[in-house]
Amino acid sequence: MRINADLTQRVVLDTRAMPWQASPLPGVERRPLERFAAESGRATSVVRYAPGSAFSRHLHPGGEEILVLEGVFVDEHGEYPAGYWLKNPPGSGHTPSSPPGCLLFVKLCYQAPEDQRSARIDTASAAWQPGQVPGLQVLPLDSHGTVHTALVRWAPGTRFKAHQHLGGEEILVLEGVFEDEFGAYPAGTWLRSPHGSRHTPFSSEGCLIYVKVGHLFEGALPAQSSTFLSTS
Repeated sequence: MRINADLTQRVVLDTRAMPWQASPLPGVERRPLERFAAESGRATSVVRYAPGSAFSRHLHPGGEEILVLEGVFVDEHGEYPAGYWLKNPPGSGHTPSSPPGCLLFVKLCYQAPEDQRSARIDTASAAWQPGQVPGLQVLPLDSHGTVHTALVRWAPGTRFKAHQHLGGEEILVLEGVFEDEFGAYPAGTWLRSPHGSRHTPFSSEGCLIYVKVGHLFEGALPAQSSTFLSTS
């Protein structure tokens, strides 16, 4: 099953309004945002673990990225409450569970084979950096090649210049309302903008967003672009 698999198309989804779908494991449900195969390969989802849910040990041939949105996610490496960002490299494996239950943002099979960095970042205690414009703060999470991932906090009234997405841009709005000339996107909105797209983002009331850029080339040549992930 393919979902939003055309990377040349802009996608905007209200993840909080989407119905939950059963996964192969009882107690674990998901809201698929994009998927390129039935139960394997590249995929992005919001995943919900009921209290006491657990997966058997499994491998991540193309890597895995997790942002814990609510509750506590657990595996044999530790316990990760809301706010943790995890990166498991290609070829790694673990045995995940959630005794109290949790809500996750999960990306599978996006990493290059040579990208072997593991990460466990508590974003609640990590050091933020000033962004390119007043009112913008950036918490870098990961960079490899053209792909950069970060959390970005916008103070009320912050505006950023028009810019082009070379390699595309993906956003999950975590708090507040993110805006651009095309609309307003409250918490829970997932946006995917294709390679070569442009916009002029701002936030009237302030917001917190997860951002990944440079991973949607779909055969285009990598290039450098100015985005609000950069720091001053």
